[in-house]
Order: sequence, then structure tokens, then C-alpha cells
Amino acid sequence: MHELIRDITLCILFAWMLGLLAHFSRQPLILAYLIAGFCIGPFGAGWVKSQESISVISELGLIFMLFMIGLEIDLKKIVRAGKVILFAAGGQLLGGCLLGVLFFIGIGLSLGGGHFDAIYLCVACALSSTVIIVKVLYEKRELDTLPGRITLGVLVLQDIFAILFLAVQPSLANLEVTVILLSIGRVAVLVAAALLISRYVLPRLFHQIARRPELILLGALAWCFLVAETAERLSLSREMGALIAGVSLSTFPYALDVTAKVTTLRDFFITLFFVALGMTIPVPGLSVIGMALMIAAFTVVSRLVTTFTPLYLMKQGLRASLLPALNLAQISEFSLVVIQTGVSDHHIAAETANAASFAFVVLAVLSTFVMTRSDEITRWAIGPLKRIGLRDLDHGNGHAEESHEAGHGEARRIVILGFFRAASALLAEIERQAPVLLEQITVVDFNPNVYQTLLSRGLHVIYGDISSADTLLHAGVGKSEMIILSVPDALLKGASNEKLVRHVRTLNPTAMIVATADLLSDVGELYAAGASYVTVTRLSDAHELFTVIEAAQAGLLADKRAELDLRLGERREVLP
Repeated sequence: MHELIRDITLCILFAWMLGLLAHFSRQPLILAYLIAGFCIGPFGAGWVKSQESISVISELGLIFMLFMIGLEIDLKKIVRAGKVILFAAGGQLLGGCLLGVLFFIGIGLSLGGGHFDAIYLCVACALSSTVIIVKVLYEKRELDTLPGRITLGVLVLQDIFAILFLAVQPSLANLEVTVILLSIGRVAVLVAAALLISRYVLPRLFHQIARRPELILLGALAWCFLVAETAERLSLSREMGALIAGVSLSTFPYALDVTAKVTTLRDFFITLFFVALGMTIPVPGLSVIGMALMIAAFTVVSRLVTTFTPLYLMKQGLRASLLPALNLAQISEFSLVVIQTGVSDHHIAAETANAASFAFVVLAVLSTFVMTRSDEITRWAIGPLKRIGLRDLDHGNGHAEESHEAGHGEARRIVILGFFRAASALLAEIERQAPVLLEQITVVDFNPNVYQTLLSRGLHVIYGDISSADTLLHAGVGKSEMIILSVPDALLKGASNEKLVRHVRTLNPTAMIVATADLLSDVGELYAAGASYVTVTRLSDAHELFTVIEAAQAGLLADKRAELDLRLGERREVLP
């Protein structure tokens, strides 16, 4: 017992020290935890040698990690997922697994006889890292963009796929139809029982203790370990039970409260899991490094092929098809979980597991670098893709001449460069007050949903990247009378309002250019660049809030809300 406490102390101490280094060098924290485990483990300094300690630390971390993954799976979002996300995820998962089996068998890995290295690796390589992707997309403010939403939708469906694999994983050595059905049946019974209890029993209990935070936390942990132990009794696994416990809580009223209170414990035990995983990684030989590089290369290539292809075939355009593929091109933390379950059940060789861990590390670093520069990479790649015969949306959308005529031709008198919520609101306002003006407007944007929706409404829209000089030149912006830049700098990719104003002013010396400023200090710079008028959204927001305060003080807030509800009911926006 004292040895376990000492080992946990070393794990946390080294994880914190190397975590600081990773933070300052902008590397993934998971990478730091793996290196910390290697440093103090049997293959490093040897300060932690007890296999029992490593096993206990790893299992506890794994249980908490899967519980939290379950809490963050939103079943309602999966149900509401559009066909684009469903087809993209289906193509990526099925295509990735098929290519994976062929590739890994082709390089000599086993598939049968009690050894399932090829199966575990193809599943591991089909999953992408939620931690890395969400962190980078959040920092880039791309979670709410179309490629961001597609990426997150695919991640959620990948988690569901992993759950299904974990359901049959214990029976891989005896994989018969009856065994698979029995395993799925046990999972179904456990899921049904967990969902029923979390729907009809737990809310009443948690309502009674809602004002006692410590009991909320304790109740969530009790539920996690109860379902985990029940899963163990059903010949599943504690890890599988923890995942089901989390999913069952994700839809009940106190899910956010539970998540907030368990997050600290989650971070603690997830840290322990990755440190413990690092302890199992030996000093790599050339064969392990070679296999790791092959796994990493296969993951990147297969992700590009299996993600880009279904999105492109669904006419999402080259950019919106490439970005999710780049975002998803790494191995998941969940993949390491899958690999570890295989090691525990002696389904996969230790050398293969070590190679997968090294591939995870390599891709974690490379993927972070690629995702931060994904816009530049995409712009660079679109040209060669067009040259080899792939068509973008600016070459028509499959409705032949009609769509080509509707989407092209020179820009009209008023041009809206970039289309996000402000532009959506502007078009709705024009439609309400001066619909004739719509015939004089051209929108230039590269969101395929915006492109298709505006075309269907009869507006003149040009598909293209507004940061590209060629797009503006070929769109005929130089002959327009008014050019509106409504997208703030924080959401622009590869450009800023100041750069766009300068470029547009060069193309069109006489046009009225309306730009948008994020900061008050930007206003002067935009006028100096050639803007005719600069909007500052915070001023209009402040005016609106002030009128709300006035209405509230006069006892007229209900009337103001009714007025707003009436206005909202009349609007027909492209981006709700």
C-alpha cells in the first residue's frame, strides 16, 4: 500500500514537471504524460517497478477516462446529425477498417489463432483524438464552422463505433455469431437498465441532494463504479461499464453539474492512466520505430482518403472536404485504451502495442502542427487537386447549366465578401424591408451550405475564398459600387479586414467599402487602408442592451420581448 502511494506521488510529480515543459513548448499534454511515465518506469529510471502498481493506476485512470467520455457523448446530437456527417463518419470508419485490415495483414501482422494485432490496429487507426482536435479547433475558433461541425460529428460517431468494438472485444478469441449476439445482448441489457435507472430513479435522488455538491460528486462516482462492477459480473469489462455509466448520465438533467464536479477527478486519473501507459513503453528498437512510422503514415493516408472522398462525393467542395480530413488525421487516446484492453487479454503483441503508442506520439505532435496551419495547407492543395481533374463548387454543383449560370458571372452592384451571421441577418433584413435590392447583391463565400442555400433562394452567389486575389479578380469585384466586409477578423481565414480593404481598394478605387472592426483601435487603421465606413458591432450591441434596460425600468420588458419575437418570426435567415 505504501509503495502504491509512493508510485502515485512520483507519477503526479513528473507529470506536472513535464506538463509545464509541454505547455511552454506548445506540445500536447498527453505526450508529456507518456514521457513522464517512461522516465520513471521500469524501462527508464526504474523508480516505479511494481507491475501491480502500474496495473492499478492504469485501470483506475481508464475507468475514469471512459466514464467522462461517456458523459460527453450527446445522444441527441447523434440523432439530429445530418446525412453529411453520417455518410462522412460511415465512409471514414468502414473504409478505414477495411483498408486497415488489408494493410496490416499485408505487412505480416496476425489475424487469428488468438492473436489479433491487425484487428486492434485497424480499429485504433480508425479513431481520432477528441482531446487534440477540440483543443486546437477551440483555439482557432472553428468549432462552429462547417468543417468544425463535421469533424465533431465524426468524432461522436467514432466513439459509438469504439463502444461497439469494446462490446465484442472480450470474445474475439471465440468469435462466433452466437458469442457476438450474447455479448451485444449483455451490453443491451446493461444499457437499458442504466438508461431506465438514470431516467426515472437518479433524477429524483439528485434533486434531493442538489444543494450538497459533495453528495452530487459521490453519487456520480458511486453510479460509475456500480455499473462498472455490474459489467464485470456480466463478463464484460469494468471499463465498458464505466462508459455506459457515463452515456446514461449524459442525457439526464444534472449531467452538466456532474461533469463539472467530476472534471477535476477525471484530469487526475486520466493523467495517471497516460503516465502508467508510458511506463509500459520500452526503449524502442528499430523494428518498433519502423512499425510506428508505418502505422502513422497509414493513419494519415487512410484518413485523407476515407474522409475526403465521401464529403467530396456529397458535393461539400474541396475545402470543406479537405479540412475535416486534416483535422482527423491522428490516433485517438481511445485508441490507446483499445490497445491496452487487447494487451490485457493477450490479444496483441507487446511490440505492436508499443509501436501504436509511438505512432500516437508522432501524430499528436504532427497533427497539432498541421491543424494550426490547415487553412494554408488547404489553399495550397486545392490547386493541384483541380489540376488532376477534381472539380470544386465553382465549376457547378451537378445541375449542369442552370447552376453554372446562377453561381457565376461578374459580381453585381453590391458585393458581400464572406458570409457569416451578420451577413445572414443583413440579407434577412433586406428581404423584409427592400426585397428588390436582393437582385443587386452578390455573395462571395466558400461555405458549401451557404452556397447551395443562397442558390436555391435565387440569389447571385460565387463560390470562392475571399482571401484569394484570384477569387476577387475573377468575381469582377473591381466593377462593383459597394463592397461589404461583415466577417470579423477573429473568424477570417488567411486574411484580415485591413488586408481585404487594401486589396479591394487596389482593384476598385471608386467603390464604397464597408468594413468591420473587432477593436476600437482597428477603426483608424481600416480608414487608412481605404474603407469608406467602418462598423463596430459592440456599439450596436450596446445600444440594444441599453434599450432593454430602459424597457425593464419602465415595466415594458414583456412588450419589448413580444416585439422581438414578432421580428424573429418574420425572419428567414440562411444561418439560424
